[in-house]
Amino acid sequence: MAATAISVRLHPAAARHLTAARRSRLGVVRALSAPAAAALTQDDLKRLAAVRAVESVQSGMVLGLGTGSTAAFAVAEIGALLASGKLEKIVGVPTSKRTFEQAQSLGIPLSTLDDHPHIDLAIDGADEVDPDLNLVKGRGGALLREKMVEAASDKFIVIVDETKLVDGLGGSGLAMPVEVVQFCWKYNLVRLQELFKEEGVEAKLRLEGDKPYVTDNSNYIVDLYFKTPIKDALAAGTEIAALEGVVGHGLFLNMASSVIIAGSDGVSVKTK
Repeated sequence: MAATAISVRLHPAAARHLTAARRSRLGVVRALSAPAAAALTQDDLKRLAAVRAVESVQSGMVLGLGTGSTAAFAVAEIGALLASGKLEKIVGVPTSKRTFEQAQSLGIPLSTLDDHPHIDLAIDGADEVDPDLNLVKGRGGALLREKMVEAASDKFIVIVDETKLVDGLGGSGLAMPVEVVQFCWKYNLVRLQELFKEEGVEAKLRLEGDKPYVTDNSNYIVDLYFKTPIKDALAAGTEIAALEGVVGHGLFLNMASSVIIAGSDGVSVKTK
C-alpha cells in the first residue's frame, strides 16, 4: 500500500510553540557546531609566561629587567601593576638601552648594577632551554649585560614559550652569540671557528643592514651555528671565555632558578 500523506492543522498556539522549539533546537545545534576558539599565538604564550613570572614580584624589590620580546611583556606587566598601585617601591635594573627606554616610558624607577649590586629577582626570556635549565641567550644582542645582572640576582626566572625547549643547547640550529671587542674581530672569528672545527661550526659576524651589529657596549657579535647540540656546554663556555678579546657568550649555565613555559596545554613551571 502506498504511503499516505497526512496533513494536520495545528492550533495557532501549538504551532507557535513548535516553531519556538525548532528555533531552540537549531540554536543549540549552531552553538555546538560553532568553530573552536582561535589558537594562541606565540605572543599570547609569551604574555602568559610573563604574567605568571611577575606574580613573584613583591613591593620593595630590586628587579633585573631582561631584554627581548618575551621580557618586554614582563616589563609591561610590572609597569601596569605599579600604575595601578598593586606594586610599590620597585627599582628596576635594565639589561639594555631598549629595556631602559621601555621601563622609563612606563614610569618604573630605574638604577644600575653599580648602585644596586644586590638584585632580588631577575626576569628574562631565553632562546633555548635544555632539560637541566641551562640556556642559550643573547640573540637580541644584550647577552653581556643580561649575564651580569642575572648573575647578581638571588633568583632568576626564565620565561619562554614551548618552542624554545631543546634536548641540547645549540640543537635548534640558530645562533649562539659571542660578544667580542671590535679590535681584530676577524682574528677572533677564525679562532672561534677553529675551536669547534670538529663540530662543523660556522662562525659569522652579525650584521645590521650592511654594517656590523654594535652592542650597547660598543662591541661586535660573532654568531656560532652548531649543526648538532653542543656535547659539553660547560667546557665550550670555558674555552670560549678564555680567548682574548671575547667579553661574553650566550651560554647561561646553572643560572636559572626556574623556567616558566607557556604552551598549548597551559603554563608549567620547571625548577631545579
